[in-house]
Amino acid sequence: MSDKVVIFDTTLRDGEQTPGASLNVDEKLQIAQSLERLNVDVIEAGFPFASRGDFEAVRAVAREIRTPQIAGLARAYEKDIDACWEAVREATQPRIHTFISTSDIHLKYQMKKSREEVLEMAVAAVKHAAGYTSNVEFSAMDASRSDLAYVAQVFTAVIDAGAKTLNFPDTVGYGIPEEFGAKIKYLMEHIPNIHKAVISVHCHNDLGLAVANTLAAIANGARQVEVTINGIGERAGNASMEEVVMALATRKDLFSYYTDIVTQYIFPTSRLVSKLTGVVVQPNKAIVGANAFAHESGIHQDAVLKEASTFEIMTPTAVGIKKSTLPLGKLSGRHAFKKKLQEMGHYLNDDELNRVFFQFKDLADRKKTVFDEDLVSLVETEVIYKSVPEHFRLLELVVLTGTTVKPNANIKMEVGGEVKSFSTFGDGPIDATFRAITHLAQSKCKLLKFVVSSITGGTEALGEVSVRLEEEGQIVTGQGVDPDVVTASARAYINGLNRLKFSKEMGPKKGKPEEL
Repeated sequence: MSDKVVIFDTTLRDGEQTPGASLNVDEKLQIAQSLERLNVDVIEAGFPFASRGDFEAVRAVAREIRTPQIAGLARAYEKDIDACWEAVREATQPRIHTFISTSDIHLKYQMKKSREEVLEMAVAAVKHAAGYTSNVEFSAMDASRSDLAYVAQVFTAVIDAGAKTLNFPDTVGYGIPEEFGAKIKYLMEHIPNIHKAVISVHCHNDLGLAVANTLAAIANGARQVEVTINGIGERAGNASMEEVVMALATRKDLFSYYTDIVTQYIFPTSRLVSKLTGVVVQPNKAIVGANAFAHESGIHQDAVLKEASTFEIMTPTAVGIKKSTLPLGKLSGRHAFKKKLQEMGHYLNDDELNRVFFQFKDLADRKKTVFDEDLVSLVETEVIYKSVPEHFRLLELVVLTGTTVKPNANIKMEVGGEVKSFSTFGDGPIDATFRAITHLAQSKCKLLKFVVSSITGGTEALGEVSVRLEEEGQIVTGQGVDPDVVTASARAYINGLNRLKFSKEMGPKKGKPEEL
């Protein structure tokens, strides 16, 4: 058996099922390109039959991304499989991933079918997919709550039908590591033709055990793991790619397995996914959280300065985190600025560099010190996050507020090329600002979420605002940064309105498909 663990990344499919997360084609391509730099083995780009937009996104990824295998998900129906093949067929290594439930609770209440009927459907689906490609994966949804003898029977049959990868999902995050590992061992011992296929696992995090279950599965014979960046996904999310990969890399004394992941790209990819999906990475998140390599305790600081390994089991640079303490300021020139960005892994074209440099100089005039985190946020906001047309654009914002006056916001905006102004009151400066913007944009959207965070410490810190807006069933995330939190809020709200308009112009998206 090979010691390599295949990394199957489903950020673009299961990760997008995170409530509130929705990616357009351009954003999916940006993430796919970053996953290619990470050197993942398989990218599951979406569920082609779910909507026209998802079909086009999968096809775009299949056309553009050359190194990894590109997979699409399909239910065990011919129409799903046909759509999946049409979407992935131009990939250098296309894969069809088809699935059906196998647990008795799903068969009784969801499928309303017998075990025999489901077995026939599974075999027929795999045979149909194998007519298109030899690279077929089959998943037994809710496998961890299924009868193992029945799963072994289904897996044996679908291998004979042409499946090369067998996925055993912990769909509802029910598994416990020792138990889950034992189930993988059982399958390895009770599937007579298992030598013709690879066992895969897809673990959800409802009990906080997705990574632990994934590692237990690897120890017992699984050689493909289905993961997402930052562990995003349905409900409590999926097994985190970065945690699984770094656990294998760090504990080689226990795991004699390897992946082909270029770990130095982990952190930049984490940041990109966080920004484009609007799902904030918690500060204490393992590997990529803001505090993952932070040492505030004086005792810890003293020890780390003498020998980093006293409190760091891996180096920050191993996952792409730069610990630079040389800040840029308002006197820095363009050349130094460009060099600094390149050292941080950001290679911008001239137009992008000019936009970011202009924002940097403006920020440096208002802040004593510009930190690396500020630069990353500027690049993400000016280059990465502006992936939709700017129908609405903020020109001027004047806010009057205080303890003895009713907050008032005066806004000047460009709306479809026309300059408009409006002034109104609100319960607070941000409320007044949002009311004025809403009036000028003639929007009926609802504000579902409003999050303000400080990128660095101190009163001069750059404020980062994330909003979630909903209108006519479309949910989007807007992002804005500025030293002034009211201005950052206005930028985030306007960015969200632009994304809503773009989303509506792209057409309605059908409900998200079943998960694994």
